[in-house]
Amino acid sequence: MKVGQITRVGFLSIAVLFVASVIVCRLFFVQVVRGNLYRQEANDQYVAHTENGRFDRGSIFFQERDGTLISAATLTTGYTLAINPSVLKDVSGAYDKLSVITPLDKKTFLFRANKKTDPYEEISKHLDDVIAKKIRALDIEGIGIYEEKWRSYPGGNLASHVLGFVGYEGDSLGGRYGLEKYYDDVLKRGENKLYVNFFAEVFANISTAISTNNKNNRLGDVVTSIEPTVQEELQEQLRGIQEKYRTESVGGIIIDPKTGEIYAMAALPDFDPNSYNTASSTNVFTNPLVEKAYEMGSTIKPLTMAIGLDTGAVTAATTYNDKGTVVIEGSRLNNYDFKARGVVPMQEVLNQSLNTGVVFVEQKVGKEVFRSYMKNYGIGERTMVDLPGEIKGLASNLDSPREVENATASFGQGIAITPIAAVRALSVLANGGNVITPHVTKQINYTFGLPGELSTDPVRRVLKETTSDEITRMLVEVVDKALLGGTVKNPSYSIAAKTGTAQIADPSGGYYSDRYLHSFFGYFPAYDPKFLVFLYAINPKGEAYASHTLTEPFMNTANFFIKYYNIPPDRQPVEKIVTKKPTQ
Repeated sequence: MKVGQITRVGFLSIAVLFVASVIVCRLFFVQVVRGNLYRQEANDQYVAHTENGRFDRGSIFFQERDGTLISAATLTTGYTLAINPSVLKDVSGAYDKLSVITPLDKKTFLFRANKKTDPYEEISKHLDDVIAKKIRALDIEGIGIYEEKWRSYPGGNLASHVLGFVGYEGDSLGGRYGLEKYYDDVLKRGENKLYVNFFAEVFANISTAISTNNKNNRLGDVVTSIEPTVQEELQEQLRGIQEKYRTESVGGIIIDPKTGEIYAMAALPDFDPNSYNTASSTNVFTNPLVEKAYEMGSTIKPLTMAIGLDTGAVTAATTYNDKGTVVIEGSRLNNYDFKARGVVPMQEVLNQSLNTGVVFVEQKVGKEVFRSYMKNYGIGERTMVDLPGEIKGLASNLDSPREVENATASFGQGIAITPIAAVRALSVLANGGNVITPHVTKQINYTFGLPGELSTDPVRRVLKETTSDEITRMLVEVVDKALLGGTVKNPSYSIAAKTGTAQIADPSGGYYSDRYLHSFFGYFPAYDPKFLVFLYAINPKGEAYASHTLTEPFMNTANFFIKYYNIPPDRQPVEKIVTKKPTQ
């Protein structure tokens, strides 16, 4: 072969290889890199006329005590029944045949079927596969069955305030309220957030694949610390409180006071995110546990007492003369029953919930020190819980130059905090003196990359560990000797707890004389707590004090935990010693 021929053959070979490479690369791009998108677009043209068929979103999971993931928010696949009025001939006959298979409103069907210029009218949604097959078998021209996906919540009302829901705001479909909103950028899928196979991405655009700014890297599923069985138990107890005492609202949080993991969080009234559009008011979607602030009353007293213990201003044995009332800057502050006890120790201040006693402590430490500790507890700041809409609460009275404002704050009036802020502050007493970050998310399972776990490191230390031990001992004595006369003491388990009954502020000024907030917090086993439970009820009827409305549901919850988690007793029963006579 001549040299010129060899050159031409070589050139043609190179050209063929180049063209083939271009075609292969293009096919690779179409089939692999963008295959998901093109297949979905083709499917949409053939199967459906709506966006629902291509709706996609990450999942949210609850987690059982053994680590098993339980679906909390997922996608359900089904079918939409639609008609093409321009080609549907026998409208009445079609309705008769379809209504035998699935319930249809005849008036609506006929109205839509008579829109003869409209090629697409939806008749029914969320149909299952069995019904879809029966409708297809009718083979009626102008009747179509199209695949769709929608967000569903298998647990119904379970943890609805935590989850939120997916809905429209104008033309935008996305997470509304709860985790659906907070992690919308993680859960949301779409054309601009399609999952790209790692190897395809490397070949197509390696710089994008390794970029830390690539939004696809943030896509994933959310795994919560919500334990579904515990959540059910909390909601059952709350329903019992609501029904028995006809409360305006009621709520509760169960948390690990050491790590900040929230096992359960609920408030009533709640809603079913599967049918949120049937709710009587949009107000029910707001999560009062993070978005509303209340004056908590006497559950704040242990925080004040701990300040006194930590600074050395008082001990449990320190006494003061309780006259039933104290006047500060012309304002008269009273015990709840206006009665004087005479000379009593600090332990009785908690046992009998004496307002004058914690005012005594606040005055002993001084308002500057008191203010500093209260702010270090996190009073007046957001907890940074991973839920949307959290507010700071109202704690400006702590900055007032007036002594009386700090005095009232010492027993939980004049400052308003969210239930989640109360839980975080009270956890300091239980966990050795540290402020933690409460959270409902355990980890995010990213579509690309390793799971991301939330940090549980303490935010800061507020109290000495010895102070935590001593305030715990005092609160155990409250349960053992004072709460309902000591009748709820558990001989096998140490439980630390305190109740609170607070007047509800009147927006026009002052306080209502007949409306109260009841609250209760407790943790157990007291000296190595695994759980802290916080309950509150707004304006319960029939009982004046939280000790009568919330003690039973708290103890029910504690007993449930002890059995469900098989917690070993931390109190050894006193054995009866039998003395035997020596044998001769």
